[in-house]
Amino acid sequence: TGGDREQLMSDMESRDAFAVIAPNMGKQIVAMQAGLEDLAEKFPSAFAGYKLEVTESHQKTKADTSGTAKAVIGSLKTLSDDDFDLEEDIKMLRDDESSLAFGVPEDAMNGHAFHTYTLTSSDGSVQFQLQHNVSGRTVYAEGTADAVKFLASKVKSGMEGKVFSMIDVLSEGALE
Repeated sequence: TGGDREQLMSDMESRDAFAVIAPNMGKQIVAMQAGLEDLAEKFPSAFAGYKLEVTESHQKTKADTSGTAKAVIGSLKTLSDDDFDLEEDIKMLRDDESSLAFGVPEDAMNGHAFHTYTLTSSDGSVQFQLQHNVSGRTVYAEGTADAVKFLASKVKSGMEGKVFSMIDVLSEGALE
């Protein structure tokens, strides 16, 4: 996760190396993202006219916009036709006071990812909300361990090096 994705992909592919490159290693979060991508593909504009609002909180050491938020927003924009601007419209919380007010537990200030995505109808009478909140880093470590096992099985199979995603790991059922 993080870093220059294009450079990572290029480096791994040029070396015929095995890798799992993903914006998020949390299996459950990746499964949610994949489901939203599928919905957006099957039902584009199903929420046409709905306004998208996004608030995400991370520890204060995280300076950039969450890759997970970017992926989820992409799907929700397709579903809603909203003109949401990732640079202008996302509300990023990176200070303890705001994060605590958003519901982040005090003991998670050094490692958390709380995201809320809200779609509201033009007249305000209907609202859908998607929320995923992670305190700590266990979910990412578990997904990374599954990715390592997945890669080990690929190396053992004798296949050529290849870059995979966490979707590949999930699709193969290589989960503990």
